[in-house]
Amino acid sequence: MLNLAFITYVSIMSVTPGPNNLMLAASGGNFGFRRTIPHMLGISIGHAVQVFLVGLFLAWIMAMLGSVRPILAVLGCSYLLWLSWKIWLSASPEGKAVARPMSFIAAAAFQWINPKAWVMVLNTVILFLPQGQQHWQAALGLALLCALINLPCIGVWAWLGDALRHHLLVPRNLKIFNGIMATLMALTAFYLLYDELIGLI
Repeated sequence: MLNLAFITYVSIMSVTPGPNNLMLAASGGNFGFRRTIPHMLGISIGHAVQVFLVGLFLAWIMAMLGSVRPILAVLGCSYLLWLSWKIWLSASPEGKAVARPMSFIAAAAFQWINPKAWVMVLNTVILFLPQGQQHWQAALGLALLCALINLPCIGVWAWLGDALRHHLLVPRNLKIFNGIMATLMALTAFYLLYDELIGLI
């Protein structure tokens, strides 16, 4: 199971820009690396649980996903737009005072409406779920390996955000940073929604 193709695929899908990584960069910049760790763990463990359950129930999930996928896409993209707005507001002193990093549970739950996460999980299970052993053991092993590869890859984004923190102590710089993160998040949401709609036509 642990071969170069698998490591490469999971690493690339984990480290490339997407909703999770943009949120981690914003969180690292606003709250620091340490306070972003629950968010990171929520993503990686939520991803592992998603891989495990999809691995166990692939046929049923594939059949079900066809009917609910547009709903999941709209929910996921709506949530990303809401997060974009929250990131944008967090640049203001009032927003900064009430802002908090995403919790472990919220980050784990977000994976179920994150379009990029669904693409990654389905491809991982279809391409790399081992055959010829107990099904639940294969799914569990794949899930654990995914989490172990995913965590350091997404951690890079939180670390990059944290590395910029001393520059972000200047209110103007923080406003620009959060504005860029919010805009990228919103553009990601619109792109994912557009891509989903094109698939339906």
